[in-house]
Parts: sequence; C-alpha cells; structure tokens
Amino acid sequence: MAERRVNVGWAEGLHARPASIFVRATTASGVPVTIAKAGGDPVNAASMLAVLGLGAQGGEEIVLASDAKGAEAALDRLAKLVAEGLDELPETV
Repeated sequence: MAERRVNVGWAEGLHARPASIFVRATTASGVPVTIAKAGGDPVNAASMLAVLGLGAQGGEEIVLASDAKGAEAALDRLAKLVAEGLDELPETV
C-alpha cells in the first residue's frame, strides 16, 4: 500500500473550497484513494462529505493511501496539492 503523510497547507483546513479542490483532484486522478487524520479511520478521498467530515485543520497531518495501479504518482500529486494549499486545481493534477 502506497502512503503519503502530509500537513494540510490551507490555513482554514480541508473545508468547503479546499475540500472541493482536493476531491476534484482525487477524482481526476482515476485512482481510488483514502484520506485519514493521523491515527484515524480512512475515508474515501473522492467523497466531499467524507472529506469534510474529517474536520482536518490547517497544519494537521493527514494520511493519503492507495493500493491501486498508479498510486505512487497520484499520491505524489495529491500530497503536493494538500501541502502547498493550492488555490486552484493545477493542470498537472
């Protein structure tokens, strides 16, 4: 299982707009990914409600994971998106 641990770069955490950007990026990757708070239960990273339900705050560590083909590259892109707290979905994601 591929895994990335990353701190949330959005000051407001994974709330409405950042969560939307993250979910769109996850869906666009075509790879099933889970997201969890460090030590917490993983949820579907392509589900807006699940991501919002985490209540991940800015600076808090999250864990992205997948065991699908192409997981390494997808997790690298998603981890960069989260760590940098990007304001929009980059073309490369």
